[in-house]
Amino acid sequence: MTTSRFASLNLSADFLGNLDSLGYREMTAIQAAALPDALDGRDLIAQAKTGSGKTATFGIPILHKLNPRFFGIQALVLCPTRELADQVANELRRLARHIDNVKIVTLCGGVPMGPQIGSLEHGAHIVVGTPGRIQDHLYRETLDLSRISTLVLDEADRMVDMGFVDDITRIVRACPRFRQTLLFSATYPDSIRKIASPFLRSPLEIKVESQHTSKLIEQRFYACEHESRNEVVAELLRHYRPVSALAFCNTKIHCRELVEQLQDAGFYALPLYGELEQRDRDATLVQFANRSISVLVATDVAARGLDISGIDLVINVDIAKDTEIHIHRIGRTGRAGEKGMAVSIASPQEKKWVRFIEEYQGGPVRWYERDSLNDPDGAPLLPPMKTLNIAGGKKDKLRPGDILGALTGDGGLSGQQVGKIAVFDQQSFVAIDRSVADKVFRQLERSKMKGREFKMRWIGL
Repeated sequence: MTTSRFASLNLSADFLGNLDSLGYREMTAIQAAALPDALDGRDLIAQAKTGSGKTATFGIPILHKLNPRFFGIQALVLCPTRELADQVANELRRLARHIDNVKIVTLCGGVPMGPQIGSLEHGAHIVVGTPGRIQDHLYRETLDLSRISTLVLDEADRMVDMGFVDDITRIVRACPRFRQTLLFSATYPDSIRKIASPFLRSPLEIKVESQHTSKLIEQRFYACEHESRNEVVAELLRHYRPVSALAFCNTKIHCRELVEQLQDAGFYALPLYGELEQRDRDATLVQFANRSISVLVATDVAARGLDISGIDLVINVDIAKDTEIHIHRIGRTGRAGEKGMAVSIASPQEKKWVRFIEEYQGGPVRWYERDSLNDPDGAPLLPPMKTLNIAGGKKDKLRPGDILGALTGDGGLSGQQVGKIAVFDQQSFVAIDRSVADKVFRQLERSKMKGREFKMRWIGL
């Protein structure tokens, strides 16, 4: 390859035109290193961080050889979480816009099986799902993987950490022996190498440097006693005053404790950890993505696969014991060429983990005094948006355009006062400028969408 432009790839003119319309012009490092071989049908093991462009790295080869006239499942993408599966499916739909009638089905837990079975009965080209739910469908014989030509294991290390090894093994056995397998993993320790080796045929191994440039992400470290960490988080938030902050804790118990203390102190904060009900996870992530809450406090497993842009500040409330995890945490800010800030709080017991970070980065971290933190503004950290929950969704044939029309019509809002709209099967969420939200609510309650009225309520804090 003498160029890293997508136009240099052996793709159809329509495919290249769609990529160009989506802003895909220069390939990222992982795309430039992997796409030529992936398009040739080679098995791959690729190490790359979230946000590196890996979805297109496996999505383009899948769609390149897809036969839209054959309504059988031709590709399966396994993801560790529903959130990542939804993101992958949505991006694949964008990449496939130049192909008529491509059907992509998402199969994840936390939602009823019935509608998923119905979708599969009508045929699908690509399935994106989580191992547990895919295994459920195989057990019920509602999913046929015997004709797939591409299997993708996305964030394989996290699926192993979450205990999906047996499910993955059974799923792979249900796939044809001769297929292309693309494995993506942030890390590739010997444990995953041993598990994955039977799945792959002479794979090409590619590793893209995961260390983030200091030009985009500024790191600062603050020392404090272990029992003072939550107080320091509040001080950091008042000092830096982010619109959107992601705070990492090592345990779900600490997540809950920190959120409770932050809420008591007047912050708009919510937790995200593995045992949350799917409905609660959806509502929490929507509110964070649309800037209706200021702080999301998460564990690493729960936050893995999230691709939320515009995060101003990452706070490591607990130091990660794995340097790769630390790098992935701070990489949530400083995306798409924007500058970001990552601060870490270290107790005396955690200094050894900080030394590992220094060794990995090849230089000392920068320490700052807690006394330097102040609150020059003094005003509450108020999120700019408020989230409206509408008791209707895809099953009611609601689309984002229907909701936007009601808000800008009967609701009297301008387009600038309406933020992100998220439509799920049975409910929808829309962000509205907090300064006008309460004033327009009475008008919205009487408005109609699709010729009927839907119940509405504010959610969050």
